[in-house]
Order: sequence, then structure tokens, then C-alpha cells
Amino acid sequence: MTIMMGRTHALTGWCAGLALAPAVGVGSVHQAVVFAATTAGFALLPDLDHPSASATRLFGWLTGALSWLLRRVSAAVYALTKGPRDEKVTGTHRHLSHTLLFAVALGAATSAGCTAGGAWAVLGVLLFGLLLAVGALGDWLLLPYGGAVAWWYFTAPDDRVAQLADISGWLGVAVAAGCFVHCLGDSLTESGCPFLFPLPIGGGRPGTSSARRSRCGCTPARRSRPGWCSRCSCWWECC
Repeated sequence: MTIMMGRTHALTGWCAGLALAPAVGVGSVHQAVVFAATTAGFALLPDLDHPSASATRLFGWLTGALSWLLRRVSAAVYALTKGPRDEKVTGTHRHLSHTLLFAVALGAATSAGCTAGGAWAVLGVLLFGLLLAVGALGDWLLLPYGGAVAWWYFTAPDDRVAQLADISGWLGVAVAAGCFVHCLGDSLTESGCPFLFPLPIGGGRPGTSSARRSRCGCTPARRSRPGWCSRCSCWWECC
């Protein structure tokens, strides 16, 4: 059984951020470090739909309330959209926040919010991502992050506030990439996740639990070619 823990999610987010940074126009080392740390932090955010997750406990009652709200919305969406082959579950954990739709929407909202809110909104997103990443990866991350910030401060143009506002675009990409990497990681576990929701496949949503795979007979021994199982809609391979 494959288990994805918070540290694993953060590490994959960190690596994805470093790989993606040049593609989105992050042209300096110190910017790439900040970009990767943000991606690492937000690679933990989808688990805000779990009451015991590190993202839920980060700011006490505040993130706890956000977690409660997300679980209620996720359960409502699941109840409204579940197909005949979907599981009989509450639809809270590993549902709405574990989708590509959520990742893209949150990334777009981050870009829009940072554009409207300016430098303070950018700093808020950066701090939130850093605290999440440090909580999972450890205090060592503060050293390269602090070095990157110092490098930026002493080499940036005089109008640093305007330069902070200018990064709102790639900050949204970092947030979306972190959430998407989390979904990819969870899709490799036995429980899976419906990361292509709302795309209906086989009467249900992509992603399934090991229990449903067992009921339909979609076992590793019977998987012969890549694709979707028409009976259980699992992501792995066709029976």
C-alpha cells in the first residue's frame, strides 16, 4: 500500500516548483527558491478537508473553521454530483479539494486576489505557503528562504513594493501547481482521488477506493493495459 504523508507532498511540491520555475518566467535563483517553497507549502493545502491535517491546525481556530467550511461544501458537491458507481461516503476528505478544478480555481483566485490586494496580499500568500512548508519539511527551509529574501532585498530596484505586486501572476501558478502535485501523489495510493472531477467516466468520477476496486475485480493481476476501468472508473489500468 502506498501512503502519501505531508512531508512527501511537500517534497514533491518543492521539486515540482524548482522544475517549473523557469517555465513560468522565474528568472533568478532567489525567486526560484521562493517559488518552490510556495509550491511546497500549497502542496499540503488540499488536505485542509481533513480535521487533523497540518494545514487545518496551522492557525488554530481560523484554519479549523476553513476546514469545517470546506468539508461542508465538499460533502454538498459530492451529494449533488455523485454517479451510480460512486462510493457511499460523506464526500469530505479527498473529494472537492483533491481535484484539478480546485487547483486551477485556487490558483486563479490567488492571482486575482494578489493583483487586487497588492504587496500585502502577496506577502500573506508567501507567508502562508512558507509556514506550511516549514511545518512539513523542517526549519532548514528557513535558511535558503531567508537567503533568497535577503538577496532580493539588496539587489531589487528601489520600488520593492511594486516588484512584489508584479509576482502575483506566477504566485497563482505556484499555488495551483502545489495543489495539483498533491492530487497526483494521492492518485498513486490505494484510495486514489477524483482529480479529474467533474469529468464523468464509467458512470462515476475518476479515482476510486481500494474497496470499490475489489468489488469490481480490478486487481493488479488483471490490469493489462493503461486506461480506465469501465466497471469501477479507476485511474490505474483497465481490467
